[in-house]
Amino acid sequence: MKISYNWLKQFIKIDWETEKTAELLTDLGLEVEGIEKYESITGGLEGVVVGHVLECGKHPNADRLNITRVDLGNGEPVQIVCGATNVAKGQKVPVATIGTSLYDGEGKEWKIKKGKIRGEESHGMICAEDELGLGNGHDGIMVLDSNLEPGTPCSEVFKIENDRVFEIGLTPNRADAMSHYGVARDLKAGLLQKEINLELITPSVSSFKVDNRTLKIDVDVEDKELCPRYCGVTISGLEVKESPEWLQNRLKAIGLAPKNNVVDVTNYVLHELGQPLHAFDASKIKGNKIIVKTAAAGSKFTTLDEVERKLDAEDLMICDAEKPVCIAGVFGGTDSGVTEDTTAIFLESAYFNPVSVRKTAKRHGLNTDASFRFERGIDINQVEYALMRAALLIQEVAGGEITSDIVDIFPKKPEDFQVFLSYEKVNKLIGQQIPEETIKSILTSLEIKINNVTESGIGLTIPSYRVDVQREVDVIEEILRVYGYNNVSFTEKLSASISNSTRTEDYKLQNLISNQLVGQGFYETLSNSLTTDNYTNLSDDLREEHSVHMLNPLSNDLAVMRQSLLFSSLEAVAFNINRRRNDLKLFEFGKTYHNFESGRTENKHLTLTVSGNRAEESWNTPKSTTDFFYLKGVVSSILERLGVSKLRSTPAKSDVFAEGMIWSFKKTKLVEFGLVKKSVLKAFDIKQAVLFADFNWDAILEIVKSNKIQFREVPKFPEVRRDFALLLDDSIRFEDIYDIAMQSEKSLLKEVSLFDVYQGKNLPEGKKSYAVSFMLQDERQTLTDKQIDKIMNKLQQNFEKKLGAELR
Repeated sequence: MKISYNWLKQFIKIDWETEKTAELLTDLGLEVEGIEKYESITGGLEGVVVGHVLECGKHPNADRLNITRVDLGNGEPVQIVCGATNVAKGQKVPVATIGTSLYDGEGKEWKIKKGKIRGEESHGMICAEDELGLGNGHDGIMVLDSNLEPGTPCSEVFKIENDRVFEIGLTPNRADAMSHYGVARDLKAGLLQKEINLELITPSVSSFKVDNRTLKIDVDVEDKELCPRYCGVTISGLEVKESPEWLQNRLKAIGLAPKNNVVDVTNYVLHELGQPLHAFDASKIKGNKIIVKTAAAGSKFTTLDEVERKLDAEDLMICDAEKPVCIAGVFGGTDSGVTEDTTAIFLESAYFNPVSVRKTAKRHGLNTDASFRFERGIDINQVEYALMRAALLIQEVAGGEITSDIVDIFPKKPEDFQVFLSYEKVNKLIGQQIPEETIKSILTSLEIKINNVTESGIGLTIPSYRVDVQREVDVIEEILRVYGYNNVSFTEKLSASISNSTRTEDYKLQNLISNQLVGQGFYETLSNSLTTDNYTNLSDDLREEHSVHMLNPLSNDLAVMRQSLLFSSLEAVAFNINRRRNDLKLFEFGKTYHNFESGRTENKHLTLTVSGNRAEESWNTPKSTTDFFYLKGVVSSILERLGVSKLRSTPAKSDVFAEGMIWSFKKTKLVEFGLVKKSVLKAFDIKQAVLFADFNWDAILEIVKSNKIQFREVPKFPEVRRDFALLLDDSIRFEDIYDIAMQSEKSLLKEVSLFDVYQGKNLPEGKKSYAVSFMLQDERQTLTDKQIDKIMNKLQQNFEKKLGAELR
């Protein structure tokens, strides 16, 4: 939000330096994120002075140029070559001296330099109004008042607005500060704590009067819940034209482009008081009637941006006797706006339900200054005052007469909110005792009315514009921000409590595995739990009816809670690949959300995503891409670190994996991992292979909690390795070999590993070769060759008998 310092000074006559005021605003909770300089004329005409043309004659080498001698007030006239046809002896003209910076229409700077034009020296430039930014005319140079003294800075001749603009990072709860008047109100309270008591100047509307009653617009509010208050008045005989300079400067300073005097006034009052208004061309209101009602579902409406929008049954509309003319609190329509031909208007000021406005604005993808304020809640008691303020300003800049009484439909006035403030609660929350008189002074400065005072606290009435102050703690927050967070003292004593937690606490295991993965070169990611419902189309395992839908989504891409972390991970992969980061190793702890018939559930997961090369390319590191076995090794290392063993392996049948594997503990699936299908990757425009692992973290936590750690001594006797090269049918899996081997020798066989697979030339059709290693060890003695041979023969016989294997 932009706040003009000059505009702010209209409400509170402060003479502080800009930076000092910014510091106080930040202390009050209105954080000033930056300060910009505004000049109504870029450059402020610095270096441009009044010159007196002493002589003027034709250029000897150019028919269309003149040579002038100009007095700049320093006693040494200078020669300037000028091409304007209207330059003449005796004129007072604006002269840009050597070194002066001028700016073109796009704000591009160019400097005046000493030079020669057709052989004649020129020491400056006599300027036209467009060259100075004072207008669009370029027919000739500007001729100034003959009474001006040579050398007078032109910045003193022309009215130039120099301003400083605060960029305030306003928090959503501070609806009361969404205007210059609201900021001034806070500033007054802050200054009072510094013993500076300044008056808060409120714009007067005492001169408002009805001139005649020749144009009456009837108003009917059908939905009083969505529109608790609606005011309007007509103004006739006005002239729509360009706004006066002061009004344009106010709007330009805060980044608004002036349109015409009527629209500019509505924008001015919006940013002055925080009350949105809308002006309708009265001649376009059919039947001289305004109806406030919800739209017919599916009806079409064209807004001011010339976009045809399909209305929802919950959209509140401003209509005339025949059709909708405005989306209430959000955006006007093309058929009722003010134009240069407008001579009479109906001026609207209203209070619309914040939730209704927000839903409508988000539904249509509109974010206007009006909706921004209505969504957060405006002051319902200021609606009529703002209308009168705007009507008077329109009369001032556009003329015209007030031609109707003010229509004010306000059937149910809200009761003032009451809060009892306990001194004990104040001191407890703030951490130190604040004098009771200081508390009362702060509350009074914030326009919070003190109804009664007791020994234990104060009874308060909260002003209607403070929609965020509804509880005792809210009042205490107000006291503290005005008192000053920096004024709260603290002791050197540090008190801390030690919590008793087990080694299997979720956060401890997360940190354990996170540190391990980071050590393996992974980066942790944190993705949004909100996603698009379209991802359910990428997997048959996901159902649209199982999605948890947002009642009021920010956009269609954030409409549901995610059912899988895979697509969040692929978004991250695509984002990085598009920025030339192709080698990726990512992990994330996150939740999935499901809406089953039995109820809504949340499941916690750990996911791994790898793509590209295992390590950065280097002269001493061979290029090696990540593959299924690399991911399998990382998955295995995580489960080993958590002490989870005795896993059962089955092929993954998920439709998102081209190849995959599931590891289970008893009947509980712990992790599913594999190579993501190309059809899924295509939806994210990913052309390189991606591997993904999804851990059921909730199930892992339960297993780890019941897992008892057992210690044993490191064996003193050596391991022995033997290898088999087995010729097998294509259908046989390594798991079959592993199971048979472990059943054949349960005591001495410690490990079975597959270290080579071969298919192709020199092998019979339908066959493959597995190179398998077997690790044998006796923890009590050294194995003999006789024992080893006996075991290996037993293994060979069982492989031949049960699998039809042959030794190669």
